[in-house]
Amino acid sequence: MQEAHTVTAALPTLSTVKNLPEFFPALGLTHAAIQGQIFKADDRINSRGETIPGNGLAATGAIIRRGRKVLIDVQKYGAWLSGSVV
Repeated sequence: MQEAHTVTAALPTLSTVKNLPEFFPALGLTHAAIQGQIFKADDRINSRGETIPGNGLAATGAIIRRGRKVLIDVQKYGAWLSGSVV
C-alpha cells in the first residue's frame, strides 16, 4: 500500500479580490480599489503609444489567474502594500 505524500512547503494563503479587504481591515480597502490596483499592476500602452508604468504589484507574484478567477497571495500583497520585498 502506498503512503500519501505530505506537503513540506507551506502553501500560500490565497484570497479572492472580494474577500481580500477582510485581511487588512485597518486600511479600509474596498474590492473596487483592489480591482484598480490589479488593472494598473502591469505596464500598459496609452492611445498615443506611450508606456504607462505599472504599480509593481504584478512583479511581486501576488496575482494568480486561473481562467476568469483572480486570486491574491495575501502575504505578497501585504508586503507590496508595506513596500517590503518578498
